[in-house]
Amino acid sequence: MPPTRRLPERAAFWLVAATLALLVSASSAPSPVFPVYQQEWGLSATTVTVVFAVYAGTLLLALLTVGSLSDHLGRRTVVLAGLAGVLVALAGFLLAGSAGWLIAARALQGVGTGAAIGALGAWLLDLGGSRTTLAQTLNGAAPPVGLMVGGLGAGLLVQYAPAPARLVYAVLAVLLVACAALLLAAPETSPRTPGARASLVPSVRVPAATRPVLVALAPALTGSWALGGLFIGLGPSVAAGVLGRTDHLVGGLVVASLTGTGALVGVLTRNLPPRRVAVVGSAAFLVGPALLVVALQLASTPLFFVASVVSGVGFGAAFQGGLRAVVATAPAAERAGVLAAVYVMCYLAFGVPSVVGGLLTPLVGLRTVAEGYAALVALLGAASLLLAARSARRAAVGVPTPRREAAGSGSPVGR
Repeated sequence: MPPTRRLPERAAFWLVAATLALLVSASSAPSPVFPVYQQEWGLSATTVTVVFAVYAGTLLLALLTVGSLSDHLGRRTVVLAGLAGVLVALAGFLLAGSAGWLIAARALQGVGTGAAIGALGAWLLDLGGSRTTLAQTLNGAAPPVGLMVGGLGAGLLVQYAPAPARLVYAVLAVLLVACAALLLAAPETSPRTPGARASLVPSVRVPAATRPVLVALAPALTGSWALGGLFIGLGPSVAAGVLGRTDHLVGGLVVASLTGTGALVGVLTRNLPPRRVAVVGSAAFLVGPALLVVALQLASTPLFFVASVVSGVGFGAAFQGGLRAVVATAPAAERAGVLAAVYVMCYLAFGVPSVVGGLLTPLVGLRTVAEGYAALVALLGAASLLLAARSARRAAVGVPTPRREAAGSGSPVGR
């Protein structure tokens, strides 16, 4: 029976934003714990890569199948089902005693996260009402904040708290249960509509009005998460294996310096034209990875963190600007599907290079992999800047561009 009392929309808005950030926190929390597993269980780097690949694969499968389901079944139903999957995964981590447990838990976590993340983002936009810019800003800022809290919080617990391979999952489980209980009272914003079964066929559904914007900003969006994968996926290992920093907290600080900077940049640029913000982020794709290569050559920890912060500017600006521009063109009834399409692109860029890098590390060495990864991000930045320059030239000669976003407002066009 539905609850008789409902949360006010403003309270529900902030609850959904917090749940989105917490969901992403749970996805990044295992990273600082993996060195503990490697030490206690003798896991190889290849095994850790397999665990990561399973998570990325199941998450993408969920995005492709149930990513738009909340447009048909309602936001609350899909979000709660996704959170239930993540909670079962956290229980698996708590009980884990072998690589098999980790693989199973990461698979469940990928499914749950993939199911819930698009629905939460769409719910946030629905509840935003007239606060469109704020809703879009939080949609872009919540994932970096979640990555920062998950990585840094897990690093602190692993380094200083008891039961380093258990406590972080217990804390996350308690917080997610609290969020799920409160979401039961959040107002539903998406009525049930036909087509739920058809939406389960694996596909990426993007409205015609959104496609040109999504294609134009694809290098910026994918580059931002490839950059995130470079520092989140390889950063702690680089700090330990190349720079000799074995403190677990350092691994968390690597993640936090990138994602914290990204979240701050996203908030500070919320009132600037989205495409201009994405261009600034794309330019940082060239500078941050270049500084990283120099830091590795010099084995300089301070320069490594400078590279992480500069890269965080690119991560936050490119993702925030690109996301704002894309969702501004999405019809309200198709928001979850559009966000799922964006996250499919982003998680492919986040996961595939990390998996390939993990497999290549035993063959060519961690430093070479990190430098090659940095070159890939720089290429995406160059492609993004070239597309932006071409768009600017077209605008200068009066060639129309479909469904351009309202500069600086982030307001949906045509609503």
